[in-house]
Amino acid sequence: MSDSSPLPPVRLHPEAELARDALSTPLLSRAALLARWAGPDTRVDAGGGLVEEQLAAAADALGLTGEDAAGHASEAWRVAVDAGLVEVVDEEAGTVTTGEELALLTGGSPHDILAVWLGALETVLADAAVPDLDELMDAMDEGGQVDFSRLDWNPEAEAEFLDGVLGNLYLLTANEEGPGDGPVPLPALAASMIIPGDMDEPTNDVLEQVSDAMMRLDDQFRLLEPIGLVVYQPVDEALMADPDDGAAEPAAPVDETDVSRYGMVRLTPLGLYGLRARLLEAGFDAPAVGDLADKGADALLDGSAGYGPRAALAETEHWLTHREPLAAARELLAAARGSDPGAPLRRLRCQQALSLVGAQAEPAVREVLDDAELGGLARVWLSELGAADVPAPSEDLVFWLTIDTLAAQLAAEGNSEELQALVEGLAQQHSGFFAAAWRVDHPATPDVLEAMGRLHPDKRIAKEARKAAFKARSQQGG
Repeated sequence: MSDSSPLPPVRLHPEAELARDALSTPLLSRAALLARWAGPDTRVDAGGGLVEEQLAAAADALGLTGEDAAGHASEAWRVAVDAGLVEVVDEEAGTVTTGEELALLTGGSPHDILAVWLGALETVLADAAVPDLDELMDAMDEGGQVDFSRLDWNPEAEAEFLDGVLGNLYLLTANEEGPGDGPVPLPALAASMIIPGDMDEPTNDVLEQVSDAMMRLDDQFRLLEPIGLVVYQPVDEALMADPDDGAAEPAAPVDETDVSRYGMVRLTPLGLYGLRARLLEAGFDAPAVGDLADKGADALLDGSAGYGPRAALAETEHWLTHREPLAAARELLAAARGSDPGAPLRRLRCQQALSLVGAQAEPAVREVLDDAELGGLARVWLSELGAADVPAPSEDLVFWLTIDTLAAQLAAEGNSEELQALVEGLAQQHSGFFAAAWRVDHPATPDVLEAMGRLHPDKRIAKEARKAAFKARSQQGG
């Protein structure tokens, strides 16, 4: 991802709700329990981890049993230390005390609680980028030290890979054309990091890399689920069984088309909040719906210009909530004026916003009926409202409004199928459209006519549009 262009806006849950989610995550709740359990006799090693002799007692305090209990207790303790729930008092003696952050989990604001959770998340993400224990054991030399040269592991590359995967998951969740709150197949996430965008048919080598990435991600998402970042359905164990292993039991019949067997992952609302916080920290423009609520109408119309329809609607509803309807309508109309490249889309967003205001905006809209830039918008809006005494537009105004509308749609959607259908309909309904359109005194006229030439499937009409665009550009001195 590039940090120069804004990401799609996300709709976050209220901080109070997210804080409750954070407190109920298995890992943070265990870390808090251990922080309260720790006392004068608790001892840590040089790295701040619980000494091995006390892991069993810590697991008992957490109510954990089984062969993984000590490992889970050790992980929770590490989170407690890194998140500031526990502080090491004397490194030589290995003594600890309650950390200042622990009190925030019970007496802090939702934002305070989420800040503690974000600290815990960083610890888990760092752990997820480390090779598993078996790989570390295999790379250990005779002196008991890990020989990193024997590991196929680059710490920075591994962290960047995981960040990239989570970034893609964030985009899929935020994008209105993506699965939204639905799960994403693990193979799709792995492929998004491995397969080049211009590769039509992946090679066997590339497919093997995707398979390796899936296995790595399977381990990582298992680690990330207890901190509440994701909900994860792991890869079916049967897929990883060695077919040559004679000891393996015969597998039950399975549906080969069931993609969920290969792992499914989705961001939780808390995970969406956490990844956005990390993106902002890294310098990305990662907007959230509601960011523009306390700003002026100009910031609303420009800021939501790149939003998808649903996000733009939600942002506008936020903005209108705290404003008097008629005053808001006047502010929106004033902000919609302009001849800059972004003005047509501002006017389209303004018209959509006025539809949310409803009939209370009518006096403000009637005030701009004679405005050169807003008069067409005003007539369309009043007609859709069913208002009486709407003056008929002149032919010049009709053509100007047509160019303005097409320019807005082009800015909002690009060369979409909907825009192509609109272009075809215009050319079909008005046989002399291009002969008149090139004369329209609108800054976007040449660009709109060029786009019509690109989009229209009829070569003759497309050529006519390109000729009209050339005339318009010459008339404007371009």
